Amino acid sequence: MATYESLIKITGAVGDLVFYNLNGKNVVRKKSGFNKTAFKKSPSYEKVRQNSSEFGHCSKIGKIIRNTLNLYIKEAGDPLLYQKFAKVMTTIKDLDMISERGKRTVENGLMTEEGRKLLREFQLGTIPNILDCIRIENHILYKNDDCIADRAVIATIKLNSENYSTEYAEEIISWNQRQRPFKKYFSENDLLLYFIVLKNDHDEITRMGFV
Repeated sequence: MATYESLIKITGAVGDLVFYNLNGKNVVRKKSGFNKTAFKKSPSYEKVRQNSSEFGHCSKIGKIIRNTLNLYIKEAGDPLLYQKFAKVMTTIKDLDMISERGKRTVENGLMTEEGRKLLREFQLGTIPNILDCIRIENHILYKNDDCIADRAVIATIKLNSENYSTEYAEEIISWNQRQRPFKKYFSENDLLLYFIVLKNDHDEITRMGFV
């Protein structure tokens, strides 16, 4: 990109050059070599198209999950959280060994134990992860003795990656028992994510994360 001075003000394309005004200055640049038609149809762009499709999918899935949990995630205080979460979505997507390249999904990645583990290990900002504190089995929440909190919020997310939508339900329980059953809101045949938030008596979040 370069600026130019001329008595004649040119706007538009002339040969391989494009003339336009940017912030009050006359600017000229060469036309991009990118061809939209070739990108859509040329075999040489096939891998690029596949990567682009999967990247868009991971970004959308990450966004709908974050938006669903925004009430709690915004407390993480991490301005780059959306980038980090999109990255872990991409890593989980790579675990999809069922679909062909270009059509791999986060949902299939989460069907694997390694995919679930990556999600459980993801820490939101500086708030301590809940991974070493509690676990869930058969709709029973178990807590460790050294895990201190006054109450827990159990958020259940039903993820629909095909329509890029979620359904959400949450239950607040007291934290005075080592184990505690919680409600079933959706069918176990659905893809469900469980997100736990621990709070103290000042309503401050002490730990949170996926389980």
